Amino acid sequence: MNTPLVTLRHVSVAYDGKTALTDIDLEIRTNDFIGIVGPNGGGKTTLIKAILGLVPHTGEIRLDDTLRTGIGRIGYLPQQHDIDTAFPILTEEVIASGLQSGRRLMGRITQPERRRITELMETTGIARLKGKAIGALSGGEMQRVFLCRALISSPALLILDEPSNFVDPQFEHDLYELLRRLSRTMAIVMVSHNRSVTADYADRLYYVDRTIRPYIPEA
Repeated sequence: MNTPLVTLRHVSVAYDGKTALTDIDLEIRTNDFIGIVGPNGGGKTTLIKAILGLVPHTGEIRLDDTLRTGIGRIGYLPQQHDIDTAFPILTEEVIASGLQSGRRLMGRITQPERRRITELMETTGIARLKGKAIGALSGGEMQRVFLCRALISSPALLILDEPSNFVDPQFEHDLYELLRRLSRTMAIVMVSHNRSVTADYADRLYYVDRTIRPYIPEA
């Protein structure tokens, strides 16, 4: 059943008295693949942060109970990662931190969860990075590790903010194909600067520049 997971009604966000978003209406349903495009500074990242509860807003944002039961039911790949690359943490430990908001240590996770980490690393082409320190990775490799982290809890909704940042063209293609497959089992909301590629994969495309409207690419 294609039921609503997230419903936004008349949502507005302001920073320091300046309007970032105004009167946003949006519905995200099970198995949706929604693309969000628009100009830099138009409010795309602010929109997904509002959905995640990371910024204050007015209006209503309603989450379905399936997103409230259990930790990690929303997977999130941010545009930038707040991690100290000098901290001695391994790639698989970063991925495991997506379980129960990082309250588990690698030594305490279950065997099925360990297998899930290995599976995700193989799927995203980073199996060779197992056992490596996160600080030793390139930007593209780190992006794949954090994608695995966003997926480790098998979320009902996956939100990605410019996921192709720092990755090579081949993995960008592989990434979009992976997201297409994932959209059969979860809803996906993806912010991207690449309108034409996003239009090839997303079921619905929206243009965000303070407000939101459906976006139809030019032929």
